[in-house]
Amino acid sequence: MQHYLDVDDLTTDELTDVLDRAATIKSLGGENLLGGQTLGMVFEKPSTRTRVSFETGMTQLGGHAVFLGPDDIHLGHGEPVRDTSRALSRYVDVLMARVFDHADVEELAEYADVPVVNGLTDDAHPCQTLADLLTIREEFGDFDEVRVAWVGDGNNVCQSFALGAAMTGLDLTVATPEGYGVDESVLERADSVGDAPETTHDPDAAIADADVVYTDVWVSMGQEDERSEKLEAFDGFQITPDVLGDRTLMHCLPAHRGEEVTDAAIESENAIVWDQAENRLHAQKGLLAWLAAQS
Repeated sequence: MQHYLDVDDLTTDELTDVLDRAATIKSLGGENLLGGQTLGMVFEKPSTRTRVSFETGMTQLGGHAVFLGPDDIHLGHGEPVRDTSRALSRYVDVLMARVFDHADVEELAEYADVPVVNGLTDDAHPCQTLADLLTIREEFGDFDEVRVAWVGDGNNVCQSFALGAAMTGLDLTVATPEGYGVDESVLERADSVGDAPETTHDPDAAIADADVVYTDVWVSMGQEDERSEKLEAFDGFQITPDVLGDRTLMHCLPAHRGEEVTDAAIESENAIVWDQAENRLHAQKGLLAWLAAQS
């Protein structure tokens, strides 16, 4: 059974295939590619882009999506995760889960009889990486010679993007404060599928030769008790128009304007954040169509 729990669950060729399918569906449409199929969507965390993009994507492909929020399902509480997985597998064709603990999505996949897609965990956000890669390819034509600087927290989005960058040959430098870097195991995985990103604690050095500057919130959902500590640690990592210069700005959203990025920077012509947001829809349609083709 093919699951998508992180980017390197795919081979480099498979990742290219998913992106190609996404681009084709975006250009030509994909009516009824998934006619009669159902996507089960398990949400422990609230979301705007993840829910709407997956639900809309299934509808546009001729399928149907069922939303199971925290008040509808008690993952690992009302019943074991493995039991939820086994039961939902009897109802749906694909299962997408947006949860806190990465071990929960791994357990869902272990016991599921249908493909499981990671809609986000505290460790990884591989669907965002698909959208990011699709957006960069649209903006620059390819991944060759594109230099990206990630500036901020080495969080779940950064970790999946590091894997995607390694697999596609993107030149990535990750700048984080000390203690907030990418997990060493992720760097080792990135090195096994391509070139692991350069890492630094100097945001100016990372940005200097970059074509793209990518940032994300410093205080992620569930980390509110770390807010004061993080704001102090990330002093000097904010992206402003002066810092950005003529470089392209990416952000996975939602943005905490005035913290990791200023309002002026994200509203500038350099920002392609809305293309990224739109491409969540197209990239996920490409993924769903690809997964259907494997079964």
